[in-house]
Amino acid sequence: MDEDAFLADLIAAVEQQLVSPQTRYVAKAYERLVGKGMAEADAKELIAGALGEETDAMYRRKTGFDEKSYKERLIALQPEDLGEFGEESEEEKPEAGGQDETAQ
Repeated sequence: MDEDAFLADLIAAVEQQLVSPQTRYVAKAYERLVGKGMAEADAKELIAGALGEETDAMYRRKTGFDEKSYKERLIALQPEDLGEFGEESEEEKPEAGGQDETAQ
């Protein structure tokens, strides 16, 4: 599966999580990011990136999905993180403060 198709699948999963009562924490993260001025599509992409990272970690650990870890990833998301997961946005600044660039 290519990266674009995988990202599209992740975004579709995020859209389902946004309306599910069981994953209200995803909607809270989305609302926080949009509230900080992030475009809705970019917020979904950023959350999809966190979901993709958690899914990858699940396969590497050979364990089930770690919902606690996913929640923690969502809490840590900031609008300036978008470039880490997707294509660069027009608002992204190179080397914007250097925060969390060592964590991968």
